[in-house]
Amino acid sequence: MIIFKPLSFSDIDKILLMMKEFYAIDHYPFEIETSKKLFNQFLENENLGKAWLILNEDEIVGYVIFTFVFSFEYQGKIAFLDELYIKKSAQGKGFGKKTLHFIRQEAHKLSLKIIYLEVEPHNHAAQKLYIANDFEEHKRKLFKHIVK
Repeated sequence: MIIFKPLSFSDIDKILLMMKEFYAIDHYPFEIETSKKLFNQFLENENLGKAWLILNEDEIVGYVIFTFVFSFEYQGKIAFLDELYIKKSAQGKGFGKKTLHFIRQEAHKLSLKIIYLEVEPHNHAAQKLYIANDFEEHKRKLFKHIVK
C-alpha cells in the first residue's frame, strides 16, 4: 500500500540521499549542506510549500515537493511541482501515477489554481506519464535569470 508521509525534520537526511541520486541523473550541482539548510527553511515556513516521502509497505520509494507561488493571472495560489522522484528500483510500478493522483487531490484541498512543472526534453518516460495524467504542454517559453 502506498502512503504519502509529510516530510518532517527527522526525514531530511533520507530525502537528501534521494535528491543526490535524482540530481546526478542530469548532472545538476548538489551540495548536501546547502540542501539541508534549505529543507530546514522550507519546513519552518508552510507558506513555501509541501513535501512528502512516498512509501510502499514502509519502504521509501521516492519523494515529491510542491512549492507555492501567488499568481494574479491565475487568481490565487499556484504550485510548482518542483520535484517528483521515484527510485530506479521502483520505477514502472505505478508509483508515479499514484503520486500524480495524490498531488491533484492535495492541490484541490489547498485551493491551488494550477500546477506547473518542468521536465527535461530527453525524459520521455516522465513526459508520457504527465500527459497520460492530464498535464499538458504549456505553449509559453520558460525563462530564468540568476540573481547575483
